[in-house]
Amino acid sequence: MESRSALLTQGPVGRHLINMTVPMLMGITTLMAQSFIDTYFLGRVGDHALAAYSFGFPILMIVTSIAIGLGAGTSSVVARAIGSDDHPRAKRLATDSMILSFLITGVVAAAGMLTINPLFRAIGAPEDMLPMIHSFMMILYSAVPFIVLGMVGTASMRATGDTRLPSKLMIGAAILNVILDPIFIFGLGPVPALGLNGAAIAGFISRGLFFLATLYFLTYRLDLVGFSKPDPLEMRRSWRDILHVGLPAAGTNAIVPIGLTLITAMIADFGPKAVAGFGVASRVESMVLVLYYALSAIIGPFVGQNLSAGKEDRIQASLRLCAGFCIASGLFIAGGLALASGFLPTLFSESPEVVDVATTFLWIAPISYGAYGIVMVVNAAFNGLGNPMPGVMISVTRILMLYVPLAFAGRALFGIAGIFGAYAVANILSGALGYFWARRAAHRLVVARAADSA
Repeated sequence: MESRSALLTQGPVGRHLINMTVPMLMGITTLMAQSFIDTYFLGRVGDHALAAYSFGFPILMIVTSIAIGLGAGTSSVVARAIGSDDHPRAKRLATDSMILSFLITGVVAAAGMLTINPLFRAIGAPEDMLPMIHSFMMILYSAVPFIVLGMVGTASMRATGDTRLPSKLMIGAAILNVILDPIFIFGLGPVPALGLNGAAIAGFISRGLFFLATLYFLTYRLDLVGFSKPDPLEMRRSWRDILHVGLPAAGTNAIVPIGLTLITAMIADFGPKAVAGFGVASRVESMVLVLYYALSAIIGPFVGQNLSAGKEDRIQASLRLCAGFCIASGLFIAGGLALASGFLPTLFSESPEVVDVATTFLWIAPISYGAYGIVMVVNAAFNGLGNPMPGVMISVTRILMLYVPLAFAGRALFGIAGIFGAYAVANILSGALGYFWARRAAHRLVVARAADSA
């Protein structure tokens, strides 16, 4: 078994960021590609299946936000314990985070199963689609503990500075999901064609095995999970420290799907095919934003270890490098999607209405992707610094104070294109706010820790 020292407090900043980001990029890209392929397969099933999947997507994002929040809290506290060369504390925190995550996800899954029909009626799902949505979501909620515990476990791995192992696990889970998808969606041999439910079952199996593999490596390779009886007082201390970052981080990420749910309800006024088109565009967006998901996955452990070591210059350098990369890559992505906007939506649907909505989105929204990347990076940096509330405020500003109000105004003035334009404006303004706030917060926290230790 290995125990990890503070690997990220020495050596060139740029090299660390690249070495950590590339494996995460590969892992997240594979997961996003799997989601992309899911959407492709469901498009072959029919527009109703695609629309039902699109209605469920915001709910899946809310569940994922819980995992991201708990993972952010775990990564932050474990990284800072490692930065202080306290491996026993890091192990206790990682173990207690798994226990806490299991308890929370059990409650979330149960509540979700009991509220499927009223929730989806509230967000505009047609009555004739509710049976399809209900059966799909029941399977999805059953997989919630595996989804969350797997993500929290890999967050502990990243806190050590190791992104290769979690990347390999993500790639393996995604490949298995892609193999199982056509078997369960379209049927093969004794397996009947299950359509949308088949996609959910494939995800359930792959995520369950992903969790088991993650638990094995945390226990036997990294020595970050133990099975001895926890001390109640120490466990409560761990939970407090994890939730200090985890609750605001979960709230930060939950704001996005909550806003997306409101936007989906607005788009539902244009009909199910508009919702399906928005769902197609959202899958394309998720695929191209993998660069920023990868950066946000590694910046928290990096700033956490360097905060404990009192190395502000390394934190500031990481923020500058990440922001510059986001802007340059965002412009490149926007140009590429504009050129491909007439082709990509046709991979998922032959309906002119679906294709038209997706194409409109891909012409407008990508202009702001670089700024959105900065928002993701700085929110993760705040979590790594153990100061998550600014990230909450930035996300509230982006979604509830900018995006949703501007979307209402944009819909009234320009129709569905106005909704997508509001998204771009909200991203750009929030990215600028987040970058300058994060730089100031990092300086203040390093100075405060130095004063406390003096």
